Amino acid sequence: MTTPTDLTTPMDVRLRYQTLEFGDIDIHVCTLRDNQEYSDPDGIAAALGICSASWPIFGVLWPSSLVLAHHMLEYDIAGKRILEVGCGMALSSLLLNHRQADITATDYHPAVQYFLDKNAELNGNKRIIFERLEWSEHKSDLGLFDTIIGSDLLYEEPHVALLAGFIGRHAKPNCEVIIVDPGRGRKNKLIAKMEEQGFSSEQQKPIDTIYLDQPFKGHLLMFLRQSKPKVT
Repeated sequence: MTTPTDLTTPMDVRLRYQTLEFGDIDIHVCTLRDNQEYSDPDGIAAALGICSASWPIFGVLWPSSLVLAHHMLEYDIAGKRILEVGCGMALSSLLLNHRQADITATDYHPAVQYFLDKNAELNGNKRIIFERLEWSEHKSDLGLFDTIIGSDLLYEEPHVALLAGFIGRHAKPNCEVIIVDPGRGRKNKLIAKMEEQGFSSEQQKPIDTIYLDQPFKGHLLMFLRQSKPKVT
């Protein structure tokens, strides 16, 4: 008998429903009420190495996720296959899905897909393709992407190499990567790892973050890799 790795039933936690405005687009989101919630009655998260303190991190909206979503509002989605890494509440995925982009989301937490499906339905949109896996995973059905996005991903030092490796395995030869980093002190190490994989890099402060309660101290990290044309 195998241990289940994804939540399939509602949890005993308090929830918050809110509507966020992105230009003329309203995105309805159900999240955990706060970052003190916890529910793992079957021990699924514990079996995956997720402790009670880190369990709720996925389930609330963090400033970096808002910055990324606002950045993706005007992003050119035409003909692009897009992946959100470490999606958590997947706000950018929900917005892109509403814009009818080709979006896939991934996260390690077993409760993410439950909320992802619930929120896609709340917005009257199609179900978002999701795969639960960790960044060290080398066997996956995700495939390759034109654009890879994520926010606030570098919580610990080992995450730098793991994230860069994961991106490298799922990036097309021509690929753009957009990461919002809130300033955890590891962005330069990520830039170095990405440059090792042939990506050029640029960093910028997000423009006009009036939608945040406090000034945003982080950066938008932009990476671009372009394959060299064959010489005939």
